[in-house]
Amino acid sequence: MSKYRSLVLPVAFVLGMIFHHFLAGYNFLVPYLIFSILLLNFVSVDVKKLHFSWMDAWLMLFQIVVSLGSYLLLKAFHVSDIVAEGVLVGVLCPVAASVVVIACLLGANRETVTTYTIWGNMMVAVVAPIYFSFIGLQQDMPFLESFWMILKRISPVIVFPFFLALFLQYTMPKVNAFLDKYRGISFYLWACAFLLVMGKTFEFISIHGKGNEKYIVILGIVSILFCAIQFAVGKWLGSKYGDRVAGGQLLGQKNTAFGIWLANCYLNPLASVYVAFYAIWQNLFNSWQLWRHDRQMRLKAESPHTRA
Repeated sequence: MSKYRSLVLPVAFVLGMIFHHFLAGYNFLVPYLIFSILLLNFVSVDVKKLHFSWMDAWLMLFQIVVSLGSYLLLKAFHVSDIVAEGVLVGVLCPVAASVVVIACLLGANRETVTTYTIWGNMMVAVVAPIYFSFIGLQQDMPFLESFWMILKRISPVIVFPFFLALFLQYTMPKVNAFLDKYRGISFYLWACAFLLVMGKTFEFISIHGKGNEKYIVILGIVSILFCAIQFAVGKWLGSKYGDRVAGGQLLGQKNTAFGIWLANCYLNPLASVYVAFYAIWQNLFNSWQLWRHDRQMRLKAESPHTRA
């Protein structure tokens, strides 16, 4: 099946685009799929290797500074609030919970990815309410109320599977070993989640695009530029700390479903189209990365020097 693995995401992308109206109704299954994906990956994590690093600090700093800096810069040049808010939420948007699947398939260190998945999401839970206290539609909402709303969206998907995996490792090692044996199916669970997310994304764009074609085009262009920037900067940072793949995925691969929720809750809802487009670009790039990686592995395995 690994021979056709790189085709799974493009097929899911096309099906999501064609059947978006039908698939959008099943988006409620995504959190359960992500929970299962994370549990299958967390059971193999060596907790002793989970250390906050300078790379984590730089990645967080990029999200915090560039999100607000880009917003203020765009506002200074009198760019529409919709575009400025789209960039703000798109850059600040936390790393995707399922990043561990693609990152580890591409060769990233599992513990490095897991560490930032947890800390990066917690950072957004703290920083986002601060930003939204003076930006957007909910400026009168108390910080603690906003913080709790965001934390409630993050914790069940990120924190619960992590602590459940720790519980299994220390109290039920046989169950833990059983789950670890089937870790490979997490990619296909993620493909199912991706199919549903793409369905919801295309449905969302089709609904909000009517009458807003100008903003849709601008948001689409800006989102692909920032997608390229974030993957490039992440890979550059990752190469400085010995894990180029992890750096790129942790900064570039976003929890777009959560980002859309943030924009709809705190900002102009049309700004969330930026995040919807970002979901398309990041997954097209991930599909290409996976295809290239699998091709390189096959060529390496077939080379005479390797066989010798």
